[in-house]
Amino acid sequence: MLTSKQKRFLRAEAHHLDPIFQVGKGGISEAMLVQIKQAINVRELIKVRILDNCEFDKHEVAADLAEGTDTELVQLIGLTVVLYKQATKREHRRIELPKAK
Repeated sequence: MLTSKQKRFLRAEAHHLDPIFQVGKGGISEAMLVQIKQAINVRELIKVRILDNCEFDKHEVAADLAEGTDTELVQLIGLTVVLYKQATKREHRRIELPKAK
């Protein structure tokens, strides 16, 4: 569980990122979840764009993405979802989170 200070730090880090996945009319598929898991293992922090033609509520989509990929939902702003998961191997970690009190 991320603290508010850590989420604020991650939001700042994600500001300059471009979305690398899009959720469209079909919603979230298993193949998409597998691809997002692979990307999150490499990058730790990603953005996902929910397209205007998506038939599902953006809050449900964001929650399903976080749950399906075993990541933390950092932010849902407009139709953009920011997801974070710390790399499992210490040598692959790129982002150093502020310490939780």
